[in-house]
Formats: sequence, structure tokens, C-alpha cells
Amino acid sequence: MAVHQAVRSWPARLRGSWKTKRALGARSTRTYYSYEHDPHPAFTSAEDSILSAALTHVPRHGFTTAALARGARDVGYLDVTTNLFPRGAFDLINYHLVTQRLALQDRVQFPDSTVGVGAKVRSLTLQRLRSNAGLISRWQEALAIMAQPKNIPPSIAELARLADEIWFLAGDTSVDTSWYIKRAALSAVYSSTELFMTTDTSADFAETERFLDRRLQETRTMGGAVSDVGQWVGFTGASVINVLRSKGVRI
Repeated sequence: MAVHQAVRSWPARLRGSWKTKRALGARSTRTYYSYEHDPHPAFTSAEDSILSAALTHVPRHGFTTAALARGARDVGYLDVTTNLFPRGAFDLINYHLVTQRLALQDRVQFPDSTVGVGAKVRSLTLQRLRSNAGLISRWQEALAIMAQPKNIPPSIAELARLADEIWFLAGDTSVDTSWYIKRAALSAVYSSTELFMTTDTSADFAETERFLDRRLQETRTMGGAVSDVGQWVGFTGASVINVLRSKGVRI
């Protein structure tokens, strides 16, 4: 019962995967992205053109409607085309989040079959963090926008999808409650490291990499101590609180 109550707090598509695993008793055979991946394009051609162009203006203009308008003009659309994005700056942030998540499969390959799941999770997480480098001067601004009440649910849902994507690409085959423990823990690790990265001035974000390693080690230690459903629910709840705090929510 406690497991089902906790599952209700996850995004609908992740809850659906729990039901699938309970019914099949094994991982889906799909190999294209995670089993929550929508086979339809995440963005229309017009949206993709405008948003990708708008991202080039973020370093100077920030995550703003001004950046959106400039992106629209760059690809031959009128400024009014930005009405395609009712969430304004958040739509631009979400575009970056989604496209960088979906790019992981092609950017990180593991030809060496001896690489363990943990090492793969580290490589994938670090690659995803590094994809923020070009926008890092504006990423605190992005986090503040994501922390606005109306944007928290989609932000947390996308973070959950990222954690699932990383574990899936790393070859995780768990089908029990550890499936949720791993994803909740990685969400907290990623979110705190992402925040740390916005203040990191070291060469090639070396301090961020060390911070990530420390957090992953802490998670492995904590994860090994979670032995029953009660502990799992408590650990998951604490992870969610840490994620919300890292997004700027006062809890």
C-alpha cells in the first residue's frame, strides 16, 4: 500500500511504467530512449526552429521573450509568432531541458562492455551538466523561472524524465522499488550539482565534477541503507524536498 501511495506522486507517464513493469515482470524491450519516450517529435518544425535560434540569444538577453522574438526573426518569422509559446521564457527553458535530455543517447556511447552501470550513470549525468555550460551565466535565472509555482510541476516532471533516461541508458534493469529509489536519488544529485555549477569558476568545471562525485558517493551510501518500504518512502520524500529547495522553493 505504501508503495502505491508513493507512486501517485510521480508524473503520470512514470506511474504508467510502474504498472507496465508490474504486469510484465520485466523491462520493456524497447531500446529507443526510455520506455516513457514519446515516439512523436517533442516540438513542431516551427517551434524547433524558433526555439533553437532563440537559445543563441540567451547569453546576451537571458531567458526572456526578447530572446524568443529575436529567434523568431532569425528564422524568418514575425515577432507575433512568439504567441506559439504561451509559457514565454519557460517554454525556452523547457526546450533546452528536453532537447539536451534526448541528445544524451547519441552523445554518450559505451563501446566497452565492462563499464559498470554506476560509471555509466556518472558519465551521462556529467555530460548532461556540461550541456548547460554555454548558458551557465544565465542558468540561475532559468532556475528562478522554473521555481515559479506554475512552472514547478513541469520542471519536476522533466527532471524525473531525465533521471529515468540516464538510468535507462546506463542499462538499469531493476523492476522493484529500487527503480524509484534510484531515480529519486539521481534527481536530487543532479539538481544540487546543477545549482553548484552556476557558481563554479574552476577550469572546465572541475569543481562541479568533484561535487558530483561526492554526491554520487553519498547516494550510494544512503541507497545501501534503504532496506524496506518505510525507509524508501522517507528517502524519496527527502529527495523531493531537496530538489524543490535547489529550484528555489522555500521549504
